[in-house]
Amino acid sequence: MREYLLTLCITAAVTYLLTGPVRKFAIVAGAMPQIRARDVHREPTPRLGGIAMFFGLCAGLLVADHLRNLNAVFSDSNEPRALLSGAALIWLIGVLDDKFEIDALIKLGGQMIAAGVMVMQGLTILWLPIPGVGLVALTQWQGTLLTVALVVITINAVNFVDGLDGLAAGMVCIASAAFFLYAYRIWYSYGIEAAAPATLFASILMGMCLGFLPHNMHPARIFMGDSGSMLIGLVLAAGAISITGQIDPDAMNLFSGSERNTVHQTVPVYIPLLLPLTIIAVPAADLVLAIVRRTWRGQSPFAADRGHLHHRLLEVGHSHSRAVLIMYFWSALIAFGALAFSVNSASMWIVLGIAALSAVGLVLLLLPRFTPRAPRWAEHLVPPRYRRRRVALAAEAEAAVASVAYEEPTSHEKAAQEREEGVREHRPPVTTGVPGVNGATAIGPRARFLEGRKAESSR
Repeated sequence: MREYLLTLCITAAVTYLLTGPVRKFAIVAGAMPQIRARDVHREPTPRLGGIAMFFGLCAGLLVADHLRNLNAVFSDSNEPRALLSGAALIWLIGVLDDKFEIDALIKLGGQMIAAGVMVMQGLTILWLPIPGVGLVALTQWQGTLLTVALVVITINAVNFVDGLDGLAAGMVCIASAAFFLYAYRIWYSYGIEAAAPATLFASILMGMCLGFLPHNMHPARIFMGDSGSMLIGLVLAAGAISITGQIDPDAMNLFSGSERNTVHQTVPVYIPLLLPLTIIAVPAADLVLAIVRRTWRGQSPFAADRGHLHHRLLEVGHSHSRAVLIMYFWSALIAFGALAFSVNSASMWIVLGIAALSAVGLVLLLLPRFTPRAPRWAEHLVPPRYRRRRVALAAEAEAAVASVAYEEPTSHEKAAQEREEGVREHRPPVTTGVPGVNGATAIGPRARFLEGRKAESSR
């Protein structure tokens, strides 16, 4: 665990330190597109944040390769090299898109090629544990198609949800944290070394997101762009593929005891089928709804619009920060709920807890304009926007003073005001200075001073 945490910290530190220079480079390179109709931000913001995240990924893999225990991941498996190859390709495509806005079909082809590169190097789904059927071996073509489909869906789901400051990085960080705990449990509790690559990928992905989030929280100073969103989507998919189709469930020795115990014990075998879907449940739902909405309107599925879930939260009345936190909440509930169910599927408390938290999430959705009010003794500890009591009292006092100070003018005063306004309308405008000159320098017509000087000189 110490080596995983060290890898996470190194990745986060490298990503955090490189994001500032990358921001300056993006500004110099002109990777600051104009504000589009679907954008939420109001000022041009540089992209190319994926450059810092990619170098953080490289630093994490390099450090893990030199650690005593994690070095076995590189010697026993080719998956880290497969991940680095696919990540480099998808990152390059994302950088070109952030700078030159390449076509959506070209990006889709690049995503499929990156997935194919990983498949060629051994990062593919070999078998699937099907409930009620058992372990089903896949042919080479079936495994390749399923792997490519999972990579493309995950990349586009993360890319679609990247619409608010800190949203995509935070949601992927939450998902990778739940995935790390699950993969570490499979590796440590059951002693299955095949789960080590997925655990490493999840720790590196958390470091990439944590290092980038301080620069990307609202108001964001830099965006990750497609170079970052597609990169973290690919790393997330790589971890899911590694632990879903590379681990033999028979190695867990779960099929013993009574039938009821066997059913409960084999839940960790089937969770890999669900966990890759739960960790991207919110982005995947947004992706499906976007495709249905755009095709229903006769548009291309890749046509951009303002109908995503985060856009709808803003339209309902939630603030930018609150919309992001609500998306965080639902992602954490789904991911960690599936993780808790995999640990103890027989506990009714887990089901009740998930149901209660779901009700809390629905209440938060229905209260878009709710602002918590701090008690009087804690008002100096919270931001000014939560000190509603003092603000309301101050507003009432100002309104009372204004109402007392204002007096209705009499009829004679009104007539005098009307006569004065009529005189002002008939007066010719008084111009001072030279037209077109700033008021700070136009103190008078300069022509007469020049004439005077000429006359004096002629004398």
